Amino acid sequence: MSDLIHPASTAALSSSQTPRTPPGPRVQGDRSTTLLTESPQPEGEGFSTAEEEQSEMEDGELTRGEVAKHLSTLGPSGQSFAYQILCVSRKNLKNVSILCDYIHLRKLELPHNKIKDLSCVSHMPNLIILDASHNELSNFFGFQPPKYLKEVNLSHNQISEMKDLSSYLSLCKLILDYNSICEIKGLEKCSSLLHFSIAHNKISRISGLNNLPLKHLCLSGNLIKKIENLHTLRALQVLDLSSNRIHCLSGLQNLPLLGSINFESNMISEIKEVSYLHGILLLRELNLKRNPVQEQPDYRLMVIFLLNCITELDEQAVTAEDKVTAVNKYDPPLEVVAARDHMNHIVYQHMQPQVIFDSTLPSLDAPYPMLILTGPQACGKRELAHKLCQEFCDYFAYGACHTTRGPYFGEEDGSDYHFVLEEEFQNMISMGRFVQTMQYGGHWYGFSREAIESAAREGLACCVHMELEGVYSLKNSYFEPRYILLIPTSTEGYISRMKARGLYSNTQIDTAVSRIDLYIRVNREQPGFFDSVIPSDNQEEAYRRLRQLVKEFLGLHEQSAGGGDSARVIPHSSPQDIAGASLATEKVDVNPIDTDSINYWNKVQTRLTPQKTSAELASIHRKKQLLREALMGKSTGVYPQLFKRYAHTAPSLLGPHSQPGGSSSLIPNFGRPLSDRIEDSSSEESRASSGLSVHSSAGALSTGSPAEGLDAGSGAKVEPLDISMLGQNLESLKDQMTPDAPRSVSERASPTLTTSPGRPGSNAKPILPPIPSGRKAAKPGPRQ
Repeated sequence: MSDLIHPASTAALSSSQTPRTPPGPRVQGDRSTTLLTESPQPEGEGFSTAEEEQSEMEDGELTRGEVAKHLSTLGPSGQSFAYQILCVSRKNLKNVSILCDYIHLRKLELPHNKIKDLSCVSHMPNLIILDASHNELSNFFGFQPPKYLKEVNLSHNQISEMKDLSSYLSLCKLILDYNSICEIKGLEKCSSLLHFSIAHNKISRISGLNNLPLKHLCLSGNLIKKIENLHTLRALQVLDLSSNRIHCLSGLQNLPLLGSINFESNMISEIKEVSYLHGILLLRELNLKRNPVQEQPDYRLMVIFLLNCITELDEQAVTAEDKVTAVNKYDPPLEVVAARDHMNHIVYQHMQPQVIFDSTLPSLDAPYPMLILTGPQACGKRELAHKLCQEFCDYFAYGACHTTRGPYFGEEDGSDYHFVLEEEFQNMISMGRFVQTMQYGGHWYGFSREAIESAAREGLACCVHMELEGVYSLKNSYFEPRYILLIPTSTEGYISRMKARGLYSNTQIDTAVSRIDLYIRVNREQPGFFDSVIPSDNQEEAYRRLRQLVKEFLGLHEQSAGGGDSARVIPHSSPQDIAGASLATEKVDVNPIDTDSINYWNKVQTRLTPQKTSAELASIHRKKQLLREALMGKSTGVYPQLFKRYAHTAPSLLGPHSQPGGSSSLIPNFGRPLSDRIEDSSSEESRASSGLSVHSSAGALSTGSPAEGLDAGSGAKVEPLDISMLGQNLESLKDQMTPDAPRSVSERASPTLTTSPGRPGSNAKPILPPIPSGRKAAKPGPRQ
């Protein structure tokens, strides 16, 4: 076929870069085949020499020979074959009209020349890619639209105005960088345009882009001051607005697919502007280099915290460590806040003169007993704490916390809280006066060491209420309180009660309601975090359950006095029980499925184990005697041992007493669930390690026999040291504890040792805070 390129001609094009015609006459009218297979004519028949071609190139006119050198990619075109790609760059071309005959070109690249006219493109119906960058074009799309034209690069030219491109239905990529365009227009019907770049022009306002399917938009290096009219670009993924004059990032909120944003070299000065990008969940790359905002302290961590999904900030990778550091700095978990709070107080306490606290004196082997009531704001924990301390005044003293907020109506300074100024509060922190502190609602709250010590000096356990943050902080200390969660189960009723008080704003109410789920989640996800959960919807019912729970903690029961209606709380166990005589014959029905019953039975069995030998008792007695001498300042050799922390198991009387039916529980099961979202996940381990026990440092809680002061089953306990016994030498002590002289339980209890009446922890008459109005009419009378 005459219209096909001969293989010999193709080989010749490859070797000499000069197209040659196959033998035989050329077909008239087939310009593609003729031009692509045309060879130089012999001399004397109009042949152009190389010198003449070079002369034409110097004049800026493209020649056929130069075209033949730069043609590539031979491919089918209809029923013939033609070269489809032409790339001629940096030849100082001015006239490319010869390309009108190359109708089969699909890709035309003419960058870095001096071309002013591209009308030849009108004769290339199959053209797909056009690159005419770095030329001298002033006419925007000065050619008839090729049907399949998809990519056009006209950057670095002299175009000043855009025209209507509605005829270019296949246009996907348009680059107009480095021109003199002042307004974006003519793109309304470019329904296939995905990539549009018009950087470094004179654009002062974003417009003309409504409803385009753009995925990549570059407006860098213009005069834009405000982000606008981008909300319709729902498919936009990459946005470049660098080197403009933008002050605010507002206007990007409704671009859900945006993944990369470049705001380099703008005028963004506030970190809060980044909050406008918070809702863009797919944002991964953000560049804010050379903006005033970078001068702010902790700029990088703050941006990472606000946009925790980004993987690259200012062209630097964001690591997992960066994200953790940002969260711990600006919104740390409760555990992190509590750990920092505890470390601060420990450091400040060690900076003060060291003393032996009253809460450590009464007992060396058991933690000081405390009861913590926790729950959301206004759930009634303060009122219940007051009422509990009023009824169980022989066991509990109310611990008033310090706060920087003002008193609510009906609150009294020193009774409900110690109301102090923030400056005074911070001074107390610096002096190591607090065990734990927390911030809630913009105010500081703190539980002071003095609140604990004032109760310990009276021989009482401290009862205090606090928010969840305070519980986390207190759990880091060496105290081992019992934690009772008071939780509302009806949100509507909870809101109604808060509004009825008239003390809280709508914001405070909303915050308190939102924290209900926080308490429930902690109780569900951390089994044993709270020792028990009590609904607080009905205050009377809540107190009844709390009262019953405390009685179970203390091992107490009610007994009518004189057959009347009045009742008083007395110890539940008798000396005979404590000595083990009656326990040996007591029958306990154990349900193998009931873990609480099994645990109780294990404690009973532990108390029935054989007692220690006389040698063991002598060794224990000597160790305790040395410790007591250290506390009294008589010895310094073992003084450092006091600061070692050991794990204690709950003494035997910490467990519950047998209930009707043979079942018992350390923490009562109230028999009915709270709410579908509340799960009482108290664990036996946490309850067994709690410090609110009969064998506590408070003498008022020691309802058992003195013979139970040692480990379970030992049957012996050392009474408080008498000052008159300090002079007794070690030999006499050995004589008393020799194995040859066994003694009864009563003798081992050292009845001759009397307790000093003024000794800390001697269970003196408590001084309780006034009960709120309507709770108690008169203070409790003196004890009998």
